[in-house]
Amino acid sequence: KRLVIVTTDRGEVAKGSAEIFFRKVKFWKEDGQEEAPPVFNVDGVNYFHVKVVGLLFVATTRVNVSPSLVLELLQRIARVIKDYLGVLSEDSLRKNFVLVYELLDEVIDFGYMQTTSTEVLKSYIFNEPIVVDAARLQPLGPAAIFMQGTKRMPGTAITKSVVANEPGGRKREEIFVDIIEKISVTFSSSGYILTSEIDGTIQMKSYLTGNPEIRLALNEDLSIGRGGESANDYRSSYGSGAVILDDCNFHESVRLDSFDMDRTLALVPPDGEFPVMNYRMTQEFKPPFHINCLIEEAGHLKAEVILKVRAEFPSNITANTVVLEMPLPKYTTRASFELEPGVTGQRTDFKGANKKLEWDLEKFVGGVEHTLRAKLTFSQELHANIIKEAGPVSMTFTIPMYNVSRLQVKYLQIAKKSSSYNPYRWVRYVTQANSYVARI
Repeated sequence: KRLVIVTTDRGEVAKGSAEIFFRKVKFWKEDGQEEAPPVFNVDGVNYFHVKVVGLLFVATTRVNVSPSLVLELLQRIARVIKDYLGVLSEDSLRKNFVLVYELLDEVIDFGYMQTTSTEVLKSYIFNEPIVVDAARLQPLGPAAIFMQGTKRMPGTAITKSVVANEPGGRKREEIFVDIIEKISVTFSSSGYILTSEIDGTIQMKSYLTGNPEIRLALNEDLSIGRGGESANDYRSSYGSGAVILDDCNFHESVRLDSFDMDRTLALVPPDGEFPVMNYRMTQEFKPPFHINCLIEEAGHLKAEVILKVRAEFPSNITANTVVLEMPLPKYTTRASFELEPGVTGQRTDFKGANKKLEWDLEKFVGGVEHTLRAKLTFSQELHANIIKEAGPVSMTFTIPMYNVSRLQVKYLQIAKKSSSYNPYRWVRYVTQANSYVARI
């Protein structure tokens, strides 16, 4: 069974487009790719899709429109639905499909985007959300990115609706500020960093009544742009404590009156989740994981792979959902794996269809090194250098309560309505892999 919510605005696309899309995405094998690209064309129909926590949001049109515009619209639609439902899952969509239809009807009118503002939509949406119990979420679902070990960060905002009150009609006064960094690193075969970049976002979600003004203070030594420094001077600033961003942009509600003077942002937060600030950083930073890979022949039609990964962050930090993948020579027929004695929460697999080694680690404690040995069997004599036929090693992970840029929220000040007004403030950090690759 699958949940399909279809809405049509201009009627230019055939009714069977949903089934065509599912079949195309499910059986996408072109050029050996595992997943369909975000934009593709079938019989004159353009299909755009984004995947958010396992759910597919799709738009179709025969008109030649900007792909980036449509993909951004789909991301914003997903965010608005999450604001209203609190939990973005198939279960919550099933229970709230009337509300979702109403939201889509207001966001898009006759194929034209109207608004994706949660605050503006509240004036036009009349259905109340049916709240789904957050405890029913999968342990590695969207609420789990701020898990640290087995301890969940209190009052997880991602599981609460911005329009529904708590049981009993109460509304807990609280605000969440999340610093989310997606890092891209490429290592050379000798372990040197070839490229490194951070795409970061300061995300806010407010449950404060009366829209009080917020003041958000960042590092005082924060610099924007290289300021004319040479590349060597620029990279030598690593370790000096200064945070140097290449560029950044701010939400329209942010006032920058005193930003240049004391790195403070002032704003009246709108309803719903929104990015306060997006930033990019290419200053060299210490990567959270070091990858070492060795592959060599081990007899007739055989080879051995030794893959070592070390966590370079403190031992009180734990990464989760760690996955390493390594393409193997196309003539590989079998792979047997050997893990360290006594390890738990690790899984290995050989994907025969696309000749790929996969190593999953449920938890990865800082300062620890893990090793995987794989013995490969080939179907033909080795006529080429097997190192050129294998790799690179790619890695995905999530590290809660840790960020590599050293960007910090120094304080979060809320304008007081009275002396007794003291809402809860949560500041959370998470680092995720965007493209983390080690060449062999």
